[in-house]
Amino acid sequence: MKIRKIFNNNVILLTDDNGDEMIVMGKGIGYNKHNQDDIDFSQVEKKFVVEKATSDKLMGLIGEIPTEHLELSNEIIEYAEQQLALKFSDNIYITLTDHISFAIRRFPEGIIVKNALLWEIKKFYASEYEVALNALNIVEQKTGVRLPEDEAGSIALHFVNAQQRGQDMKQTYQMTKIVNDLANIVKYHFGIKLDESSINYSRFLTHLRYFAYRILHDELIPEERDSLYDHVKDKYPESYACAKKIRNYLKINYEKKTTNEEMVYFMIHIHRVTHREHELTEE
Repeated sequence: MKIRKIFNNNVILLTDDNGDEMIVMGKGIGYNKHNQDDIDFSQVEKKFVVEKATSDKLMGLIGEIPTEHLELSNEIIEYAEQQLALKFSDNIYITLTDHISFAIRRFPEGIIVKNALLWEIKKFYASEYEVALNALNIVEQKTGVRLPEDEAGSIALHFVNAQQRGQDMKQTYQMTKIVNDLANIVKYHFGIKLDESSINYSRFLTHLRYFAYRILHDELIPEERDSLYDHVKDKYPESYACAKKIRNYLKINYEKKTTNEEMVYFMIHIHRVTHREHELTEE
């Protein structure tokens, strides 16, 4: 592969005979080099082998921001993937890099953007939020800028977003709001405080997150001929009453029709998470 563009001594763009591109990073990898030169791959510390559309956007972004911010974002992404034991979609190299760079540049101007969903993010994406808090430490170590806690919430949502096929951030915010509203419907319907440390609550939240994703992408579980709907409805009548409130909420606020199969899963999860709470209350 030949050098197509040198961003700085540490970041360059390569291209091969087929026109495929790769952005590589490495200390001094671009020093004293020119377009069409070969490179020493032993100096490569990070390769961005991404889809063409993503590559074009990333190159555009690199042209607008300090390349140190790309390196900083890359370090945070690698740290997050290691801590969360997963692989993000490529799109996070664009979205998170852009976000962090903008946050760092606007900080000296005193422009602090409050995160309206910070409380929900802490509650529903606890693992991502903890990693994001440490990301703030990495930013401070590298730049001397201590970003506010609200930024940890935003970074956590980028982590969540990159796990959901790199969906639009607006949808990630919507998903978070749906999860919070549905959890509140259950809590207020039964008049109980759910044990947020319990495994049943964790399972319930996971179900809500995947359900919210399916709702926003119109990927609801289809109706089945031999549905368990009537059986589960009769077995758990109070959970059914609560699930009907959820169905109405989604119809009114998102104009979405919940299938009976989704209702079955709701009733089962609602019963499990609330039944345990009742048992604890009676003990």
